[in-house]
Amino acid sequence: MTVSRIASVPLLIWLLSDSFPVHGHGQEVLASALFIAASITDGLDGYLARRRGQVTTTGMLLDPLADKLLVTAGYICLLRFNPGIVPPWIAVLVIGREFLVSGLRSIAVNEGFTIDASDLGKLKTVIQIVSVVAAILDHGWHAWWVGPGWRSGQGWFFVPVHVIALAALYWMTVVSILSAADYFVAFWGKINHASVRSRAHGTAVLSRAKKIVTVQPNTGNV
Repeated sequence: MTVSRIASVPLLIWLLSDSFPVHGHGQEVLASALFIAASITDGLDGYLARRRGQVTTTGMLLDPLADKLLVTAGYICLLRFNPGIVPPWIAVLVIGREFLVSGLRSIAVNEGFTIDASDLGKLKTVIQIVSVVAAILDHGWHAWWVGPGWRSGQGWFFVPVHVIALAALYWMTVVSILSAADYFVAFWGKINHASVRSRAHGTAVLSRAKKIVTVQPNTGNV
């Protein structure tokens, strides 16, 4: 599943490019469906790995990499595909946040500890999916009418795709900043404890070494 998510990245880029051959609204529908399917495999992959006890080092490495590639590709492509709704500064902020968290996670692994995903991080992921999908669909529709007469712009009610896309995008930006700050605070607390344990361990090793090493008196023998 993780490999399929990585493989979906170039396909998503192609679907959101000007060279995609399908005209009409097929481009938006296919790109949205692909992004949703790839996002579902993310949660399903982690669930199955934990339930079956198949958490591996390779999976721990590739899973966050696949997530970052998918999100980064989505926002970079949207800068061209729908520039009216995705400003460059939001794309830079979101991508920068992903790199920051990845760097902190790498340092944490080297120091011998991990930081579990927070509720804010999980909420950020959900809103991120909504914002990308809504921004893609907004390229073709500003609103969806539901009910009889939807083709002529009438129906029981309408779904404001444009409003949802804007709200999700800016709300995702706020949650991304808050979750990054939360992750950094958790990292800083654990890195301090890890440093204290490392210094204590080094002191204990040095103390044992001093007890083992004995100095023989100089007897003058060669």
